[in-house]
Amino acid sequence: MNPYALLGAAIVSELLGTTSLKLSEGFSRPVPSLGVVVGYGLAFYLVSLTLEDLPIGVVYGTWAALGIVGVAAIGIVVFDEPIDIPGAVGILLIIIGVYCVNVLSEMSAH
Repeated sequence: MNPYALLGAAIVSELLGTTSLKLSEGFSRPVPSLGVVVGYGLAFYLVSLTLEDLPIGVVYGTWAALGIVGVAAIGIVVFDEPIDIPGAVGILLIIIGVYCVNVLSEMSAH
């Protein structure tokens, strides 16, 4: 399978796990708590598969960066968390960094 598709699935799994973590209310709610375990467990498994084909710096950097962007977006849209101009600029810089590492750089497999 395409390692970038696996990495994308790992990122989505992590986003589900992190969102469940917020909803679990300190692990006091069983269903969201289970979502944390399943989401993070699947995310780590999928990341391990991507590491068979892509360098660890590219995989972890992309996973972490897009996780930050995704969680910030979920926080804004789902949980009505505020964002300001410096925050938006920071998120944009993260996206630019991911683009540079994965598209422009020779670090990743093209």
